[in-house]
Amino acid sequence: MRSAKELQRLMQWHYASIRLPRLGRPLAWVTSGAPVELLRAAGVVAVYPENYGALCGAQHQAVALCQKAESEGYSPDLCSYARTSLGSVIAPESAPLGGLPRPDLLIACNNICSTVVKWYETLSDRFQVPLFVLDLPFIHDRLTPAMTAYAVTQLRDLVTFLERECRRKVSGAKLGEAVRQANETVRLWTEIHELCQAHPSPLNVPDLFVNMAPIVVLRGTASATRFYRHLRDEVAERVREGVGAIAEERYRLLWDNIAIWHHLYRLFNYFAEQGACFVVDTYTTAWSAEIPRGDLLESLAEAYAGVYLNRSLEFRARRMIDMIQAYDVSGFVMHGNRSCKPYSLGQVETRRLVTEMTGAPGLLIEADMCDSRAFAPEPIRTRIQAFIETLESSGREMRGEAQGERR
Repeated sequence: MRSAKELQRLMQWHYASIRLPRLGRPLAWVTSGAPVELLRAAGVVAVYPENYGALCGAQHQAVALCQKAESEGYSPDLCSYARTSLGSVIAPESAPLGGLPRPDLLIACNNICSTVVKWYETLSDRFQVPLFVLDLPFIHDRLTPAMTAYAVTQLRDLVTFLERECRRKVSGAKLGEAVRQANETVRLWTEIHELCQAHPSPLNVPDLFVNMAPIVVLRGTASATRFYRHLRDEVAERVREGVGAIAEERYRLLWDNIAIWHHLYRLFNYFAEQGACFVVDTYTTAWSAEIPRGDLLESLAEAYAGVYLNRSLEFRARRMIDMIQAYDVSGFVMHGNRSCKPYSLGQVETRRLVTEMTGAPGLLIEADMCDSRAFAPEPIRTRIQAFIETLESSGREMRGEAQGERR
């Protein structure tokens, strides 16, 4: 795609810019579920170790960094993003880009997982820099007024922390602009996803995984908005011209969980060779939630407490069912991610619920997002082939039923 070069330039600029003189602006390492709009309003430069971990995984550098962390006693059962990050701190000379620049402060939010809390506590000890942990309530059913009030209190504490550490006020005007830019980016990203409802789909899920980087690391900025506007226009053009993401789309699938970064295109090529295109997923769509209108702190509380991984299994199953119906999906694949327990625990039950409600068969494959030692290519390929045969059989049955109805 034409936008691939723009994406490459944008991400190269991001990783280069965080090493430039910051003129008094502090640099924070931030978890992906933290309200970065507040940091933009405080003039803080935000860096995401999770995105860096994905970069290391895609460049096949994560295993060596994980081993560096393991050699210092960190368990192989820990999240591979955390081990990759810690390995890059222990041995920056072995890490892509020489690792990330040293942080001035750390911001972690527990709405995605509890591992980030201990991970960032460890980073705080190693760097001897202040850490703020934003505690948001888990939403079992719905967000209640009491939960919102608690989350707002937490956000006010974060504002106090930022103003103390940055020695400047959090600008209400800059916060409003960052929220506006974030929402515009979200709207464009949502449009891009919805364009994949077309037959054939203009994008495959690996395209979405690659193009999600700016909405993570540059959320709330004009550069991210500009990129997604260009991407939206190009994807819309592909739909108008009937250009599909793969050569022949025979099956439309849904992907659940984080990408397997070290086998990103190779894995999805197994499916593409059989005419299977992943038209939607639960991971990249998790960045499609707008910050609602209203009081800014209450709106941020609602948006960040409601992220996908901070919701019940019933909510996640309902989301998958809705996606299957909206995108005309015939089957789904779940990545049993060894690293991400919050995402992976409950997948067996979720698969059962989704299949019962939609009739779509589901495949569960076990791997790890960055640690390729947990990936067995041939057994996975065999299971994929069996799954495709199931889809073919289901398709024949549906075609037979349709013919019978016509007769």
